[in-house]
Amino acid sequence: MENKTLLRGITWNHSRGFVSVVATAQRFSEMRPEVEIRWEKRSLQEFADAPIQGLAEDYDLLVIDHPWAGYAAFSQVLLPLQDVIPEAFMRDQARNSVGHSHASYIFDGSQCALAIDAATPVASYRPDLLARYELEQPRTWRELLALARMGRVIMPGIPIDTLMNFYMLCATQGEAPFVGDEWAVSDALSLQALEQLRELASLCPPAIFDWNPIAVYEALSRRDDFVYCPFAYGYSNYSRGGYSGHLLMFDDMVDMDGQGRCQTTLGGTGLAISARCQALEIARDYAMFTASPAIQGTIFFDSGGQPGHRSAWLDAEVNRRSNNYFRNTLPALDRAYLRPRFPGYLHFQDHAGAPIRDYLMQGGDRRAVLNELKRLFADAKALYRE
Repeated sequence: MENKTLLRGITWNHSRGFVSVVATAQRFSEMRPEVEIRWEKRSLQEFADAPIQGLAEDYDLLVIDHPWAGYAAFSQVLLPLQDVIPEAFMRDQARNSVGHSHASYIFDGSQCALAIDAATPVASYRPDLLARYELEQPRTWRELLALARMGRVIMPGIPIDTLMNFYMLCATQGEAPFVGDEWAVSDALSLQALEQLRELASLCPPAIFDWNPIAVYEALSRRDDFVYCPFAYGYSNYSRGGYSGHLLMFDDMVDMDGQGRCQTTLGGTGLAISARCQALEIARDYAMFTASPAIQGTIFFDSGGQPGHRSAWLDAEVNRRSNNYFRNTLPALDRAYLRPRFPGYLHFQDHAGAPIRDYLMQGGDRRAVLNELKRLFADAKALYRE
């Protein structure tokens, strides 16, 4: 048997995150028979939490979350892609970014990943149930609360999603968190955002506090009691025929009662290469293949992926097959709030959601929650100081 170059990759356990890269790896290996790429997967929670340093020692290719960009630049565990990828390709990626997706993987001038997947929390609903119950899609925060009082609204309530929604409410109401990598939100608005989140959460079933976006979409697409989700990281899979029990439609968020539509917190994933990879040119070629517009709008999307290249979001066939998921939600992506990426930020993200979630579930002292958030932020800033 001929010797092959083997590359190992790690991604996250969902059709969108796993099947899409397996498909591009399969096609790449068909074109390059001397190469084999084996993708493995981990849970969504592990994707958010697991440090990349250990993964970069075990894998050649990593699908990562952009808040790791600062740590990647600090630790140098990922290959700086600007050193190996042609400038023309990078310019195309930057020009065709969905919102800040491309730039989100740049820290201190180092590009740690290519934005192969773009996402932010967006609204979703069951059109069949809205018609059955003679309800209308809410357009304002006030209308959202009214629909929630009917018991028809769900949203993700695990710690990471409650934190992202806290960011959203601050940014939407004029004070984006972490400007200049400092806290930057006034106490008054921080306390107001916490109360607004609690009011909405109190009108949702308690089960949401164990639900991530996937669990929300499974409930929304399979059950007949919930009709609307105001914001959860979008999954175009649920807007495609045959994927779920009932089709979901996706749209932009509600207007914050005169302050503009909600500015949600950018997500998505990037394809990175370990600095320890022994086949850098092959890994680079595969990364460029997967991120290229021709593949993003075809093989990658066809296999459940949610492209990061803007041309796919505007493509007529991609939108036809996803019931206009991409056109409908693109405005939300383009204005999405970009999280900080300084090296210690993930310490804050890993711990700050829990006190917010506890407050949403049980009530209590908002000021104590805010003080805990500020303490965690100070701890995060103190990490990796030279």
